[in-house]
Amino acid sequence: MHDFFYGWYLKCQSDTQTLAVIPAVHSTKNESTCSIQVITQEDAWTVTFQADLFRRTRKNIFIGGSRFGEKGIRLAIRTPQLTIRGKLDFGRLSPLKYPIMGPFALVPFMECRHSVWSMQHSVMGSVRINGKEYMFQNALGYWEGDQGRSFPKEYLWTQCFFRGGSLMLSVADIPMAGVHFTGIIGVILWRGKEYRIATYLGAKVVRIQNKRVRIVQGDLELDAHLLEAFARPLKAPANGSMVRTIHESASCRAFYRFRKKGCTLFAFETNRASFEFEYFS
Repeated sequence: MHDFFYGWYLKCQSDTQTLAVIPAVHSTKNESTCSIQVITQEDAWTVTFQADLFRRTRKNIFIGGSRFGEKGIRLAIRTPQLTIRGKLDFGRLSPLKYPIMGPFALVPFMECRHSVWSMQHSVMGSVRINGKEYMFQNALGYWEGDQGRSFPKEYLWTQCFFRGGSLMLSVADIPMAGVHFTGIIGVILWRGKEYRIATYLGAKVVRIQNKRVRIVQGDLELDAHLLEAFARPLKAPANGSMVRTIHESASCRAFYRFRKKGCTLFAFETNRASFEFEYFS
């Protein structure tokens, strides 16, 4: 299959350190490759491999000597610019009640489809990156994935752990059948309850500017505000080729507020949010 990509995003975070890894395969008419991207609060790296080093089963992705899956991550990378070795074990995953795409999972020809495999799980282990050790003891993890042809032209994405829960939100310009609309998918896991915010449930953007978004869906309201970015460059797919550069803050300062029927369920500022804001206006 040409002009196609498939990848996972696995985030691990302790009180002081953040590590995200993105194993992916990408294919165009002229070339097929796979890659592992690594991002921390300090830096980001992309390592490209031959496509035949990529293997996927239902529960795991293998690229060279590295493995990614529901049990954890094993990293073994050595290049002139990057040396990584380590193992991280995952605890019990927290999957969604039903797929994040909802009925849009059945719509053909979408340029990008999203999955969320776990909103929150425990992480134990350590990884050494260019001599620096990243320790994760009783840390938290998040796991999602994307597949399709391209990332949306304009979008925002954020994920954050907080006391009592975890959240993710994505807002994107969606082209479909010659028209464009704003698509929303989001989940708030709060005190054991899953709140779903999505276009297919009636969610609407009432504000998106100055690194801030406000979503309303019935009696639910979610605010997310990127206060201070520490962005690092990542590669993203465009027609199956990893030629686009986006910017992610793996651990940055942000504000979130979630309200139901006018009552605030939580509101907090954190310096451990993950954020991508790729809107140009």
